[in-house]
Amino acid sequence: MPQIWMTYDELGALCGCDAVEARDRAIHLSLDRRRRRDGATRVKLDLALTAKFFASVREADFDLDCAIEALHDTHRKMAELLVPSERHTRRGAA
Repeated sequence: MPQIWMTYDELGALCGCDAVEARDRAIHLSLDRRRRRDGATRVKLDLALTAKFFASVREADFDLDCAIEALHDTHRKMAELLVPSERHTRRGAA
């Protein structure tokens, strides 16, 4: 099982609350907390929060896949407009 450590801001974003509420939640759940060299305290996610984190990553990948597919679709449509049609390429035809 991977260890995922988050700041209170990151945990708040994951849980849909602010950093203060995330800190209170971490204390209530007795999650491991450590202050790092950069001065920020990080919280080690438990199994339920880790699953929630992975679900959010999967959802973000899905949104990204949809966006990429939409870009490909737009590119195909634009490329079709750039291909000269047969009637415009004939020379000397009246």
